[in-house]
Amino acid sequence: MPKMKTHRGAAKRFKKTGSGKIKRAKAYHSHLSLSKSPKRKRGLRKGTYVSVADAAKVAKLIPYK
Repeated sequence: MPKMKTHRGAAKRFKKTGSGKIKRAKAYHSHLSLSKSPKRKRGLRKGTYVSVADAAKVAKLIPYK
């Protein structure tokens, strides 16, 4: 049986934690920042986890990470 290939785009965006959750960065932080409040921009700096509904799909894309 051949090995699965890692989706390289997903590999650059997601990391697995020790407990098996998948970390991701928040969206909407890369541009148009003048119209966003400082509080909102601070919140966007922090990472978060992939939702439970999407975690299985993302885990298939990064099988060896």
